[in-house]
Amino acid sequence: MTRAGLREMVKPALLALGAPIGVGFLFKTIGGMTGRPLLGLEVVASFLIFASCAGLMMAIFLDNAGGAWDNAKKLVESENKKGTLQHAAAVTGDTVGDPFKDTAGPALHVIITTMATTVLVLGPMFYSKI
Repeated sequence: MTRAGLREMVKPALLALGAPIGVGFLFKTIGGMTGRPLLGLEVVASFLIFASCAGLMMAIFLDNAGGAWDNAKKLVESENKKGTLQHAAAVTGDTVGDPFKDTAGPALHVIITTMATTVLVLGPMFYSKI
């Protein structure tokens, strides 16, 4: 089970590490050809800002949606509506909401940090000397 889970995380990890590297080197090359030596750095910096903002918004959404679905089930149960269709829907929402708030939202922090660290470490490589 754990090996299968780790195997499934290879592609997302490679995407998080490879995307800033690919963008940096692509625009370093374009910058070198057009006489703009800082183009690779500028584009990878804006890529990192966009990825951080998008990741933060998605993490906030997942955390809030998961918490709302979890609390909806608690509300339905507090009103003694177990066994109703409303309770069945709330249980389904709770089943989705728990992974949202407990794993998916917080995991985006790791992705944002990994991308930022990659860009900071490899940043000097994206400068094109003419």
